[in-house]
Amino acid sequence: MNESLQHIASCVAGYDPQALPVASAQAFIARLTQPVQGTEHLSVRQALGRVLARDLVSPIDVPAHDNAAMDGYALRGLDLADDGPTQLPVVGTGLAGQQRAEPVPPGHCYRIMTGAVMPDGLDTVVPQEFTTMEADGRVQIPVGVVRVGDNRRLRGEDLALGEPALCAGRVLRPADLGLIASLGMAEVPVRRRLRVAFFSTGDELRSVGEPLDEGCVYDSNRYTLWGMLQRLGVDVIDMGVVRDDPQALREAFATAAACADAVITSGGVSVGEADYTKRIMSELGEVLFWRIAMRPGRPMAIGRIGDSGRQALLFGLPGNPVAVMVTFYAFVREALLAMSGAIVEPLPYLRAACANALRKKPGRTEYQRGIVSQRDDGTWEVRITGSQGSGILRSMSQANGLVVLHHHQGHVAAGDLVDVIPFDGLI
Repeated sequence: MNESLQHIASCVAGYDPQALPVASAQAFIARLTQPVQGTEHLSVRQALGRVLARDLVSPIDVPAHDNAAMDGYALRGLDLADDGPTQLPVVGTGLAGQQRAEPVPPGHCYRIMTGAVMPDGLDTVVPQEFTTMEADGRVQIPVGVVRVGDNRRLRGEDLALGEPALCAGRVLRPADLGLIASLGMAEVPVRRRLRVAFFSTGDELRSVGEPLDEGCVYDSNRYTLWGMLQRLGVDVIDMGVVRDDPQALREAFATAAACADAVITSGGVSVGEADYTKRIMSELGEVLFWRIAMRPGRPMAIGRIGDSGRQALLFGLPGNPVAVMVTFYAFVREALLAMSGAIVEPLPYLRAACANALRKKPGRTEYQRGIVSQRDDGTWEVRITGSQGSGILRSMSQANGLVVLHHHQGHVAAGDLVDVIPFDGLI
């Protein structure tokens, strides 16, 4: 049963819709999200970036046998002399994929290649480069080059039979595909993709390719939103630009809620803008309008829209291009991951010395665009890209990270350490 928005608000510390701290807004949204239901089975190669629907338990030991970790000579560690070189006769050669049937007698060694099965009773591999071959065919091993058990991979060392290999909620990465293949699994159970519809609102907006009338601007927000959503691996439904008209907005919201799990809009939630968007949002569901204590990105709407049979989570973002991106990463990204059934990992922070002095009053969170670089001594430095206006998208393109000045933080002196969210792999 879905909690009402008012009940969630009553449970969130510091809830004030007119000056909502970023952390409180994040806590509110976390309580609002629920993972989608429905799974499908995909081939391993199709599963990259998808969310694992259930734990994968290893059906075998990996590796299946004790094996050599490198080319050399397998032997009993007890046969190594500790007061001088060891000389051992060689009985046979083992290649990867082969297994010796006869035991290796005590006091003998076995030529072995990387990955080959260790014969019973042998527990140590001496790398080939440490050995010399004597004229009589025996291998000489210097004292102290290996210890008992060196260079041997144990059966089940990577994964033991019955051990969880990957946990439900994991977003599958390339290494995971290899791990799944090593278990002999041809298919993977994954959650169905989250469906996200989005559109921009405003009579002044024009789509790329349309003539630009006086006083109009091209809609950039749909392209940045599309790119950010692609990074999350969701099914994206681009509904274009919707004009400031009650009927057009009502149809757009109803269509989006009927076909998607989440709806994202940009524009129409600021004080002073045409109030059609906010009014239609309220008519179609339970929606709250916030003024968040942050810069950029102060106005935002959050709630559920749709009929009683099917509801979509609504994120109404501000219209300024940089504010759209900042609010998406501050609030929407983690919510969509949670709705996808993924284990949510917060964005990582990098500590860097700030090259600029920054003025800031405590009581709001600020996100400034920065360029991070590594200094000669190996430490990190960040410099601000320049003007931080929320409509200056070029500065976001120039930046490679966001400097985060936290809610209770004050002025920053040049050289002070600050938190930075790197863009690499994100935007």
